[in-house]
Amino acid sequence: MKPMTNEERKAIALEYLRAVDNHGVTESGQSILELFADDAIVHYPKWGIARGKAEIGRMLMDVSALLQSVSHHQDQVNWILSGGDTVVCEGTSHGVHRDGPWQADTPSWAAGRWCDVFEIRDGLIHRCFVYLDPDYAGRDAARYPWIPR
Repeated sequence: MKPMTNEERKAIALEYLRAVDNHGVTESGQSILELFADDAIVHYPKWGIARGKAEIGRMLMDVSALLQSVSHHQDQVNWILSGGDTVVCEGTSHGVHRDGPWQADTPSWAAGRWCDVFEIRDGLIHRCFVYLDPDYAGRDAARYPWIPR
């Protein structure tokens, strides 16, 4: 298989973000799991590491059960393309968690900013580590003295 270009890897990462926003369905109507290699690993905060498509599917179901909607602000994503297999993207989002809505920067300390680190090769995601605050509704603020009351 020929090596992938940065733009090809970026397109797969973007398809992943769009599928997350579309309740796990890609633009072609397939499951988001079809974007992953069979032995892929995914990390999500407070869930841990999912290994392989079956565990990744369980993790995605667990997380999506808490979210009524999510919208990544795709036109504002900062892409970092290494020239190798690694693609990093950071951005903002808004949506509705079962405990309430969130919007990046509303307030400034709340959820909505994220960073995903992918390893993409042979047309598939082999690794995806998600970095974000999973306290979408801001219910964990009392433990942090710098957050205004």
